[in-house]
Amino acid sequence: MSKTLVIVESPAKAKTISKFLGKKYVVKASLGHVRDLPKSQFGVDVQNGFNPKYITIRGKGDTIKELRTAGKKVQQVLIASDPDREGEAIAWHLQKLLDISVDQPCRIEFNEITKQAIQNAVKHPRVIDTNRVNAQQARRILDRLVGYNLSPLLWRKIKKGLSAGRVQSVAVRLICDREEEIQAFVPEEYWSLTGSFIKAGSAPFEGKLFKYQGKKLEIGNAEKMQGILEGLKGAQYAVSNVARKEKSRKPAPPFITSTLQQEAYRKLNFTTRKTMMIAQQLYEGLDLGKEGTSGLVSYIRTDSTRVSETARDEAKNHIREHLGDQFVGRDTARPAGKGKIQDAHEAIRPTAVNREPDAIKGFLTNDQYKLYKLIWSRFLASMMSPAIFDTTSVDISAGDYWFRATGSVIKFPGFMKVYTEGRDDGEKEEEKLIPDLSEGDVLEARSLTPKQHFTQPPPRYTDATLVRTLEEKGIGRPSTYAPIVETIIKRGYVVRDKKQLYPTELGTMVVDLLKKHFHDIIGVEFTAGMEEKLDNVEEGNLDWVQVLDRFYTPFSRTLEKADEEIGQVQVADEVTEEICEQCGRNLVVKMGRYGKFLACPGFPECRNTKPLLEPTGADCPRCEGELVARRSKKGRKFFGCSRYPECDFVTWDQPSQTKCPDCGGLMLEKRAGKNIKLTCINEECSQGRAPKKEQARQKRSTAGKRKTAENSAVELGDVK
Repeated sequence: MSKTLVIVESPAKAKTISKFLGKKYVVKASLGHVRDLPKSQFGVDVQNGFNPKYITIRGKGDTIKELRTAGKKVQQVLIASDPDREGEAIAWHLQKLLDISVDQPCRIEFNEITKQAIQNAVKHPRVIDTNRVNAQQARRILDRLVGYNLSPLLWRKIKKGLSAGRVQSVAVRLICDREEEIQAFVPEEYWSLTGSFIKAGSAPFEGKLFKYQGKKLEIGNAEKMQGILEGLKGAQYAVSNVARKEKSRKPAPPFITSTLQQEAYRKLNFTTRKTMMIAQQLYEGLDLGKEGTSGLVSYIRTDSTRVSETARDEAKNHIREHLGDQFVGRDTARPAGKGKIQDAHEAIRPTAVNREPDAIKGFLTNDQYKLYKLIWSRFLASMMSPAIFDTTSVDISAGDYWFRATGSVIKFPGFMKVYTEGRDDGEKEEEKLIPDLSEGDVLEARSLTPKQHFTQPPPRYTDATLVRTLEEKGIGRPSTYAPIVETIIKRGYVVRDKKQLYPTELGTMVVDLLKKHFHDIIGVEFTAGMEEKLDNVEEGNLDWVQVLDRFYTPFSRTLEKADEEIGQVQVADEVTEEICEQCGRNLVVKMGRYGKFLACPGFPECRNTKPLLEPTGADCPRCEGELVARRSKKGRKFFGCSRYPECDFVTWDQPSQTKCPDCGGLMLEKRAGKNIKLTCINEECSQGRAPKKEQARQKRSTAGKRKTAENSAVELGDVK
């Protein structure tokens, strides 16, 4: 009876922790939440202080029974669920189910799953934090009040099966608003003029026209550009000013949840969901051979950039030993973060900085290695010295016209020796070297190159930029970013195509309705303000029932008014000319989980569905068919012959309408970031000599591609 029961959330975590604690401890998993509001009913008594009706989650009865039995056989029970609001709520529910006294110190926390952290945590249990639990309850009930009232309204007025969430609806609105901006955008023409200059005996360099008669120059059309070129004929070019400066760039702070998701998306092409899944594996612990099992990174749901002194010292010692003292950052102390931080967590960091990625690569999957290396590199770089650049700015006079050339070279790499932050535009910074010039130097203009440009609309959101916007606007919390993106795609409100997020017609319709009748609910400021109120509840500065009451009273009135005012909204299906071979009706375009597909309007009597074929304008290289875009069962776009199954040609690469200049064959677009390279499909052609490694990959995947084509011909979504 001298043993202690430790309850964690996942079996993987239980397996790792049990190895650290020894025979006096029994470690079991709750498998996440064990109680929740019922799915089949409202579950909140709004007339009685918003009292929630919690029930055992279906399938968790055996788990609870096992934990109760284990709890009766030990002297002490310690609950080690995640160190956040959700984890605190899980601990609170377990405390009640296991009949643990409210004043019994039974809650333990740790920021990393290492032997030292776990053994230290079990020595310092505390009582359940009721303020943190109440913040979670308030959020859960608030979401129930919105979802269980708004969703049925959408069912009645638009279409069955729709849902509206307090946070997800705001995310869809952001995407819809951005699409409106893009559609309303009117491009404006402008021109630039780049000169290639050279000083006798020096290398050439480039400068851009930027001033005329001392004022900033804007070139709006070709006529104005031509006039400038005429004005520069016979001009004498000379250096009028040279400015040299030394600039420094500080490293980015270590990752928090949102920045990890953004950077993994930019650099590794991971979705937010994939990033969190792999990060969870790194956090819960992996077998490292002789070293044993250990968590590789600290807790992954955090909005704090704080780093413990121990971890900071370890990083500096590692940098000093492997790179030199000059690379050690002198001012690496950073504030915890912007605004109110939900939890007193650390940033996401490696649990042991001396555990270099390449040293443990053999124990990790490829994706685990990539993400661990990203986290390790970012953390180490955050503790390093700034990068130093020598920058040069040269002004060149040509009568009334002025050109400017700028360049920079790395003088000292600092943190950039280990890591540089990704960019959303995909462009890479390049060093530009300016030759040694002095004021008065005479230059020769080797060429003047005019170029036409058009202003660009704001870019569509990607997973990364949407998460960044949600964080910047104070919407959601670290644990909710990944589910938000996946949920709005799953609901059919948004589609992801070539990394960009587009609103569907259904998503736009729902947002328009909510904006008109529930302006506050779908408002960015309102949602962010509610997050701040929940923070105040956790800090003990606000009563959670009061928060709910102040929200629900006006919301219920708005709901009643909207139900009376909103008429039936018809979602008209797009009718196609294609005939259903089973019943003779014209097929219509439907929206499924992975985009549009064709379906029979006679559902449920006729359940015929077909993939919607998107023409590419390119001919099939094997037959007389046309190449069309299809989607696999997992939603990934590929391209195949329109005459499938007679012709089974398929490719993952976008076919180009441009024919091969050498053999007239099909050209495919090979993408690497923002760069696109056209490659002929004919391997014997000089335009199509793919590397041997790529040829082998294509050969291995042929069978898989054929299977994908077969699967895509099956139903791609559920007809509602």
